[in-house]
Amino acid sequence: MLLSNAAGGYAFLRGGNAYSAGVVAAPGFLIEHVCLAHPIPLKAGFTLLDEHLKAVGRPRAALCAIALRSKPFTFEGFKEFNVGYVDALKSWDLLVDGINPVARTNVAPELAPPPEPSLYSFAYTVPQAGAARSFVVSGAGEIPEGAAGAGDVVRRGETSPDALRDKARCVLGLVEGRLDRLGATWDEVTVTNIYTVHDLNAFLADEILPRIGTAAQHGVTWHFTRPPIVSIEFEMDLSGGVRRQSRRI
Repeated sequence: MLLSNAAGGYAFLRGGNAYSAGVVAAPGFLIEHVCLAHPIPLKAGFTLLDEHLKAVGRPRAALCAIALRSKPFTFEGFKEFNVGYVDALKSWDLLVDGINPVARTNVAPELAPPPEPSLYSFAYTVPQAGAARSFVVSGAGEIPEGAAGAGDVVRRGETSPDALRDKARCVLGLVEGRLDRLGATWDEVTVTNIYTVHDLNAFLADEILPRIGTAAQHGVTWHFTRPPIVSIEFEMDLSGGVRRQSRRI
């Protein structure tokens, strides 16, 4: 069920404690996405975020999505990191009735990972009369919705082509379900990000592209990264209708 964040100009899907499953701009609003030239440590990232939102005349509540880069965590380490991350959101008074509305993708670059969790990009809403629907689907790895333990990872510890196909099918189902609950379709998806260090070519043409349908006309972006938790091998996120810019720091 979509939950309203009226102060932020968007609605969101309830996810876990650390992030929502996805966000969609409210009528009369557009999601603006900013990608940094280089990831910066998260504390400095929140300072930059605050300055940017003030500069464009948007409240903190307009923040609707964040992308992070880090080294891989254990399941326990990830839980510990998320406590501090959610505390930062709480200090900004961003939770809606105690629920985290901000979508998130957190992945671990295989080459030159940052020494500490860092901000890679962020998104926020801006007023835009007549804007088409814009949305962000949070990153999802091969763990069924609602599960959270190492034992729930699909074909945990396996990286054979057959196992990777099963992992991809699970993730495709997750992001597709979130997309549907946001009221959007693959026809509206303009960015499909895939995060894995395994050979995507082995099952891109016959497993992934047919499933995403017309979104395939925009291609997919393969990030040579790992999902944020050791033992998870494949992750995806999606967005559509989002206005994009880059920022040098």
